[in-house]
Amino acid sequence: MRFISPKTDFAFKKIFGSDQSKDILISFLNAMIYSGKSVIQDLEIIDPYSAGDVVDLKDTYLDVKAVLEDKTTVIIEMQLWNVEAFEKRVVYNLCKTYGNQLKSGQGYFDLNPVIALTITDFKLFPSTEKVISCFYFQEEEDHLPYQENELKLVFVELPKFTKQLEELESVIDKWIFFIKEAPNLEIIPDQLREIPQLEQALTIANQAGLSVSEVEKLRKQEMALEDARGAWSFAKREGREQGREEGRLEEKQQIAKQMKAAGLPLNDIAKYTGLTIDEINQLS
Repeated sequence: MRFISPKTDFAFKKIFGSDQSKDILISFLNAMIYSGKSVIQDLEIIDPYSAGDVVDLKDTYLDVKAVLEDKTTVIIEMQLWNVEAFEKRVVYNLCKTYGNQLKSGQGYFDLNPVIALTITDFKLFPSTEKVISCFYFQEEEDHLPYQENELKLVFVELPKFTKQLEELESVIDKWIFFIKEAPNLEIIPDQLREIPQLEQALTIANQAGLSVSEVEKLRKQEMALEDARGAWSFAKREGREQGREEGRLEEKQQIAKQMKAAGLPLNDIAKYTGLTIDEINQLS
């Protein structure tokens, strides 16, 4: 068996955001957000780019969006590298999703909690070795929570997870191992089969179940993302991130061209480069 990497946008959305992904997503979110407890019993997967956003606001780029049975909205993003102003974008997505719940004539009591779950393939918080970090509003000195269930940020940093297959213990360990190591597996290990939803996720990720066109699309995306990662690394070594604004823009445009040529969706290109969709469309 060969498994596609859940880190790519195509695979992540196919595994966690498709019609058959409901039980998979429930298990995954219970592990990442609620420490493996069966808090979520039901949810609805919705289009993260559905109509209804305020036109004047900047576009939001997400991978999966779900509304839980208690009306909490969870927005999920898989991010491969640390692009400029990434931390601000995560907060913006959270606040925009929270504010956009209200329609004309509705009051603030109609607002429901929003959780932003962000999985990164890089270390975001170097001061801690925690794999999962959770943030919410609290009083500065006494740490008194302020409506802690209204807005919450959850980060999963994959490079900090170093357990091997034989060391996996909890459902949390197993889901993170799946995200990080799926393409390195040759079979579905017994440790992962113990969780039916994880076995189902690996079945979806089995390359043998993809059509020829899906495999080709995935390979192009993987190549484009690796080229883009290399371009970002080169730009940082050359000092362009701290240098001329014009140089940074040219670098983003070249990366966007590579991704566009590989057939990546415009939303994904914008997510990784910081360019707007209009700016991407203007590139030859």
